[in-house]
Amino acid sequence: MAKNPKENKQEKIVLYEARKNIFPKDVKGNFRRFKWFWLLLTLGIFVFTPWIRWDRGPYASDQFLLIDLANRKFFFANIEIWPQEFYYVTGMLIMAGVGLFLITSVLGRAWCGYSCPQTVFTDMFIWVERKIEGDRNARLKLEKGAWTFEKIFKFSLKYLIWLIISILTGAVFISYFAEAPQLAKDLITLQAAPVAYITIAILTATTFIFAGFMREQMCVYMCPWPRIQGAMLDENSLTVTYNDWRGEPRTKSAKKLKAAGDLVGDCVDCDACVAVCPTGIDIRDGQQIECITCGLCIDACDNVMEKLGLEKGLISYTTLKDYTQNLALASAVSEDEKKQLLASHHANHNVLMDNRTIVPSKVRDSKTNKLFEKFKYPNWKLFLSPRNVLYFTIWGAVGIGMLVVLSLRNPLDMNILHDRNPLYVALSDGTIRNGYDIKILNMVPQPQKVELKLEGLPNAKLSLVNNNNEIFESLILDLPPDEVLPVRLYITYDPKELEEVRTNFKMIVTYLSNERTTSAVTFFEIPAK
Repeated sequence: MAKNPKENKQEKIVLYEARKNIFPKDVKGNFRRFKWFWLLLTLGIFVFTPWIRWDRGPYASDQFLLIDLANRKFFFANIEIWPQEFYYVTGMLIMAGVGLFLITSVLGRAWCGYSCPQTVFTDMFIWVERKIEGDRNARLKLEKGAWTFEKIFKFSLKYLIWLIISILTGAVFISYFAEAPQLAKDLITLQAAPVAYITIAILTATTFIFAGFMREQMCVYMCPWPRIQGAMLDENSLTVTYNDWRGEPRTKSAKKLKAAGDLVGDCVDCDACVAVCPTGIDIRDGQQIECITCGLCIDACDNVMEKLGLEKGLISYTTLKDYTQNLALASAVSEDEKKQLLASHHANHNVLMDNRTIVPSKVRDSKTNKLFEKFKYPNWKLFLSPRNVLYFTIWGAVGIGMLVVLSLRNPLDMNILHDRNPLYVALSDGTIRNGYDIKILNMVPQPQKVELKLEGLPNAKLSLVNNNNEIFESLILDLPPDEVLPVRLYITYDPKELEEVRTNFKMIVTYLSNERTTSAVTFFEIPAK
């Protein structure tokens, strides 16, 4: 029996769909204006912060914010963090994480929509693209058209400006790790270290590719945060929502259907919300991982509603709790009511996925053409949910704790290491000498004089290596600014005055300028009696 040749054909399975270019349309509105304001603010902070000067005296950098990897220090205004104080960085990271949790709990993916570097640079690249190639329809036409001189010129100019922005982004980023004015001069004159050019090249490539070509794919496929945020939302979190309880049944012929006595919703199916979306989704399909909560679809829909003489907010920031309550108020209750609607001409569009049936007459007053006042909208009380209060309390507690620790921070520190071999040396006069390696940390950008003395070892004699065996009861030392002073110290003592083989005592170092002190406990070793 002959086999059907179609049975031998293997079905082609496509596991990955090639990216389709998205050309979001320009839109005007409150959220678009706020995005421009926030974009300029964040970019301004990023670009100009390394150039802000802060006088710390002649012995330290005057850059307001500097991550000095070479000298293992972090400068922020008057704050100077050393490697052993990395817990401050840990605290800042905890505050950033909890703050992000708080924002997500209250405003959904507001970080993704407004502050994420991927969003900020993509927005800027789209603006450049729009200025050169035109708005959505012009770009679609240019994309599909033949490779004419005009198309080549516009694409080349666009890529050139993208490349310049990307190079500047890399240069600005590395200026946080070196003196910005000197680094800029070295980069221009090709005198900068090779690692600087390598870092700029890497950041140029990533910015150019991620913001210019990958765009929403970074959010959907590469970034884990959308999935984490999705798990953090609850019924009191504000998210961009299509209020289908007032939008359905949607139609493009609202006036004609209303004149015929048909019941229709507010959505006129114009697809304006889809045209402006930077990720190319239809918000009317419900919550999707691609949605970055930027609110541009709200602006587009509000503009349409305004032209139609209807209330704004068909697409709005709302909570699942309010949406569910409003949906219940706008839905058919009895089976007879559902059957009556399903028998109407346009009823197939107002049956939702959860098998609810929207009743337009329950949404809008037919006499005044206004929405009924029974529907609920978000208010300030949602910010006071237990989870939000908990997040804010943790965030505030960590911040206050860091401020307290910072205010009590001692800029003077000391580490002591007793000689291990030999533990002691017996001198010809019968006294015992112990050796110590001491490191005194002066964590201020000014030179300081300090006094080193002992407590718990009375009448001990101190001497320094290479100091002609001169004996002291206490030492006056000069500390260089922002450095560690190594001291090789000998302590000599009469063993007859000690009862124990090992006697603990304290070394104390004091600033002579302001009498701030630091101390450390160590021991003096003698032979067993």
